[in-house]
Amino acid sequence: MQRQIIAIDEKKCTGCGDCIPACPEGALQVIDGKARLISDLFCDGLGACIGCCPTGAMTVETREAEPYNERRVMIESIVPAGKNVIAAHLRHLADHGQQAFLEEALQCLKELGIENSLQQPASAASHAHSGHHHGGGCPGSAMRSFGSKSNQPLAASSDAQQPSALRQWPIQLHLVSPEAPYYHGSDLLLAADCAAFAVGNFHTAFMQGKSLAIACPKLDSGMEVYVEKLAIMIERSRINTITVALMEVPCCGGLMTLVAEALRRTSRKVPVKRIVIGLEGNVLSEEWVSL
Repeated sequence: MQRQIIAIDEKKCTGCGDCIPACPEGALQVIDGKARLISDLFCDGLGACIGCCPTGAMTVETREAEPYNERRVMIESIVPAGKNVIAAHLRHLADHGQQAFLEEALQCLKELGIENSLQQPASAASHAHSGHHHGGGCPGSAMRSFGSKSNQPLAASSDAQQPSALRQWPIQLHLVSPEAPYYHGSDLLLAADCAAFAVGNFHTAFMQGKSLAIACPKLDSGMEVYVEKLAIMIERSRINTITVALMEVPCCGGLMTLVAEALRRTSRKVPVKRIVIGLEGNVLSEEWVSL
């Protein structure tokens, strides 16, 4: 049958293996120094591995391939790998709207007497911790520190060229290095992806003088990686405070869960402020919390 499936450009592939933990189905292996698709049956074609490749060697193509077999993947690959891989696979299907495959996977777990791992905390839902994503070789993810940015408050202005308070690059939590210089001893703003679009004066209200990381606890994969990076920021980069800016929608609460789990794993304790933003951009609450 014609369907979408992963394609690997061997000339671009360096054999780094970053794609392997991103494929809970077990369709990829590094063989003879190159990533290989070992079975059409095990590749769902959703492309979770693509963003982990630092050289752009992985793409999705449409070609003749054996139909993806969810039940066989569950029995031969997912279940033997343990509960974290099961959780990662289920969340992978749910995040991509693959309801039929998800129901088939859950039925398989039921038959095997295994608990539905989607009911577990998000921090345990991924096995991607075997490889942190720091942006790899992507030029757009190269670390940059905007050292000329002042800590002085930005003046309110109607001018379309109002200066940015951003002091660094990258900012997405999968891409940042938790030990980057701009995190050392800083006040960290951990913001939900949607927050900056909801608040008109987000830069002046929240970003001034802070280092930044953004994430979406609902749509992002690799929550375990997020926890580990936050723990490193706390323990090794010795950030001073954490301000979590999240939306009022329930799914955003996962950001606080990530911070709480990171704090649980570290010997240092840092003050945490929670700012809840309404859908119309108003601040609903702002308070220091105990985690």
